[in-house]
Amino acid sequence: MPDIKPTDPEAERAGGRIALWLDAEDLRRIASHCCCSDDTPEEERERCGRIRFRASAAMHKHGSSR
Repeated sequence: MPDIKPTDPEAERAGGRIALWLDAEDLRRIASHCCCSDDTPEEERERCGRIRFRASAAMHKHGSSR
């Protein structure tokens, strides 16, 4: 298992991010589920992609598979 680098709360706050604790099943759901339809604006699709990517990265960092 790779070394896990702790999150720097000050750097996260400076980046405008807020801590959110979810259980693994909820995070897996977010990482793998998209509700975008064919007519969803590109900006919303990009936001959905970013959220799913971050959820997947959190699962990876935790050592859980999707």
